[in-house]
Amino acid sequence: MSSPAHGAPSGTPASLSGRDPGLAPERLVAELVPPPRFEGARFDTYVPDPARPSQHAAMKALNEFAAGLGDEPTERGGRRALWPPRARRRRRDPEPRGVYLDGGFGVGKTHLLASLWHAAPVPPGRKAFCTFVELTHLVGALGFQGAVAALAGHRLLCVDEFELDDPGDTVLVSSLLGRLVVEGVALAATSNTLPGRLGEGRFASADFLREIQGLAAHFRALRVDGDDYRHRGLPSAPPPPDEAEVKRAALAIPGASLDDFGTLLGHLGRVHPSRYGALCDGVTAVCLTGVRPVPDQAAALRLVVLADRLYDRELPVRASGVPFDRLFGEEMLKGGYRKKYFRAISRLTALAREGAQRAERAQRAQRPR
Repeated sequence: MSSPAHGAPSGTPASLSGRDPGLAPERLVAELVPPPRFEGARFDTYVPDPARPSQHAAMKALNEFAAGLGDEPTERGGRRALWPPRARRRRRDPEPRGVYLDGGFGVGKTHLLASLWHAAPVPPGRKAFCTFVELTHLVGALGFQGAVAALAGHRLLCVDEFELDDPGDTVLVSSLLGRLVVEGVALAATSNTLPGRLGEGRFASADFLREIQGLAAHFRALRVDGDDYRHRGLPSAPPPPDEAEVKRAALAIPGASLDDFGTLLGHLGRVHPSRYGALCDGVTAVCLTGVRPVPDQAAALRLVVLADRLYDRELPVRASGVPFDRLFGEEMLKGGYRKKYFRAISRLTALAREGAQRAERAQRAQRPR
C-alpha cells in the first residue's frame, strides 16, 4: 500500500483526502484479527474494577468459554456439531453457542473480546476477529455465500461493536450467523445494546422482531458495568491547538498526515467504509485543521467508522477547531445512534490526548541542544 508521503513531495505531510486505496477481498479475510491496539490483550492484563464485580465475572466466563473451544465433537459423516451427542439428547433446546458482552463504552469489552480470541486454543487461521461494520463489509465484498464459505471453517468468530443500523443489516447478519452456528462456529460479541433490543430507535425494529430474536437466541448475555477507562483518573481532553500549531505538528511528526476536516469528511463519502483502515496505511499520526460540528447523520456515521479505525491503529490525533465533544449536535446525541457518537467522542478524545503528547515529544526532539 502507499507510504505516508505517496503522491506528495518529500517533507510534505500525507493527505488522507488524496488517497483512494484499493482493497482485495483476500486482505479483508486475512485482516480478521485483533487490531494493533489489542495485540497484547490477555485476560491477565485486564484489570477488573473491584467495585464492579460484573467485570471479573465476565472475564471468568470468557476464560471458561475459551477453554471449551478446544473440543471439537463431530457427527457422522465428519460434520462438526455444536454439542456432543449425549449433551444434545439431554437438551431439547441447547444453550446459546455464543457469549455477548453488554456494557457502556470504555469498560474494557474489546480488551476482553481480544483476550478471548488470543486465549482460544485454536490456530489463528480458524478464528476471526472483526467489528460489526467490517463483517458487513466482508459480505459486501465476498457475497453472502462467499462470506459463509470464508468463515464456516472457523471455530470462533468475535464481533466487536455489534449494532444494527438498518433493516437490511438485520436480515443479513441474522442469516449469516444462523448459517455459521449450524456449521459449528462459536460466536462472541460486544455491544452497548442487549441483543434483543438491537436496532431500537434506528428503524421499525418491531417489524423485524423475529430476526432480532433469532440473533438474541445465539447468545448468552454477560453484563459488564463500569466507567469509561479512557478517562478514568485522567485530566480532561487538551484544548484544541490553533491551526498553525497543528501544521507544525504535521511537519514535526514523521509519517503524519494533514487534512482539512471538511475536505476529509467529503472524501469519506466517496470511499467505501471498508477501506477506511487502508486509508491510514503507513500513517503515524493524523493532523486535522478546521474541525467543526458534523453537518448530517450520514457524515457523522462515516466519521464514527474512521474514529474506530484510528483508535484500532493507535493513531494520535492533533486537531484545531471545536473540541471533539462538540462534533455531534444535541439532536444526534439524543437519537438512535447516540451510543455510536459517544463512543467516537470517547475514542477521539483519548487520541487527542495522545496527539498532544506525541507533538510535544516531536517538537522537543527538533530543538537545538
